[in-house]
Amino acid sequence: MVVTPCPESIPLSDITGARIFCKLDNLQRTGSFKERGARNALLQLEPRQKKRGVIAASAGNHALGLAYHGQLLGIPVTVVMPDYAPLIKVSTCRKLGAVVVMAGRDFAEARARADELAAAEGLAYIHGFDDPAIIAGQGTMALEMLEQVRDADAIVCPIGGAGLLAGLAVAAKALRPGIKIIGVESGATASFTAALRARRPVTIPRRATLADGLAVLRVGDNAFRLARPRVDRVVRVTEDWIALAILRMIELEKIVVEGAAAAPLAALMAGLLPELRGKKTILTVCGGNIDPAMLSRVIEKGLVHDGRLARFTVIISDRPGGLAELTRVIAASGASIKDIAHDRAFSGPDVSAVNAVCTVETRDHAHVRELHRALRRQGFPVSVAK
Repeated sequence: MVVTPCPESIPLSDITGARIFCKLDNLQRTGSFKERGARNALLQLEPRQKKRGVIAASAGNHALGLAYHGQLLGIPVTVVMPDYAPLIKVSTCRKLGAVVVMAGRDFAEARARADELAAAEGLAYIHGFDDPAIIAGQGTMALEMLEQVRDADAIVCPIGGAGLLAGLAVAAKALRPGIKIIGVESGATASFTAALRARRPVTIPRRATLADGLAVLRVGDNAFRLARPRVDRVVRVTEDWIALAILRMIELEKIVVEGAAAAPLAALMAGLLPELRGKKTILTVCGGNIDPAMLSRVIEKGLVHDGRLARFTVIISDRPGGLAELTRVIAASGASIKDIAHDRAFSGPDVSAVNAVCTVETRDHAHVRELHRALRRQGFPVSVAK
């Protein structure tokens, strides 16, 4: 585990209006903050338990953190991963010396198998976000933040199971009671908001999200108890803003982050935290373990949200010259064609006409509207993809 940097970001400050500092825990060896809690939990085991080993159910960063620090400390680690766990994380855990057991269609089934193995083999189960030692370990990030940005006004933190939020809030409020702690959830997985409404952790329905690190159906009991009285505000962001925030981090900070780590920036970009304008604000960039295939899709979604990738359908003549005239208008507008597909089967009764489905690169939403106007002026009816 390393002390990660927390540099000021001029470009992110420019686009949000706050004075932004990024705590780059994506630079940990395994790519996420989870190493902090994992190492702390392993160090606190009794000597006999260190020899026997530990076990956890995890499909991602918690498994990697335990495997890496278990190897460094000479503590046997077993991780039970559900069937959908990314192959890269499975292979990395094995390379780091962990015993990997593939079991279960979802996390609940993987956890049940882990409990069975823990009982049978005398292994200590380490919960990924609700173990007190895990929560305390995550709090070391706040200690570093307040050393690196001594007069910070706020810390903005993503919320999944709330272990990171709880650790940060306890440590930061103990040292700086006046600092604002703000949590950010994906609107698709708002388990902390549900717990606030119910005044206790409750299970929410499973929904897909780009921020898979936040896709926890029920916040931890310990985490919620610690975080609830110390968190000043919780906001929820949409998937479009998370995608755009990932894109902005790549473009402006040259940093690849996963969806959970992009959520704090997404909240500011979406205008959900106007009270932070001009304030020294630390964004918790908690991890960078995003699947490359997912990253490419996320970038495209971000480009669409940004108005830099657009799709529309126009009716053109299916005779020679029809496509050439269409491409001439697109080029004259300054757009760049990525793809054109002809749809003859569903283009209507006129057999001399064809639907041309066009995907183009543009500068922004104003440029897209300008292109549509140019096409209509030249007699090309435009239908915009939703």
